[in-house]
Amino acid sequence: MSTHLIWRKSSHSGDASNCVEIATAPTGVHIRDSKRTAGPHLTVHPATWTSFVAALAPRDQGQRTVTA
Repeated sequence: MSTHLIWRKSSHSGDASNCVEIATAPTGVHIRDSKRTAGPHLTVHPATWTSFVAALAPRDQGQRTVTA
């Protein structure tokens, strides 16, 4: 069975094509370059994506921390 992915990007990017787009599915989050929509994309486990986004969230004083 083929899954149709619905790609989206940040509303902050406007009409720019120099962004990252994501498509979510139950088994993974797919990530691609908006300039190369027909090109390859990365797929990560949903928990990995959640950790990544949490690491980017603003912290106290606007600091961000990324841990391995």
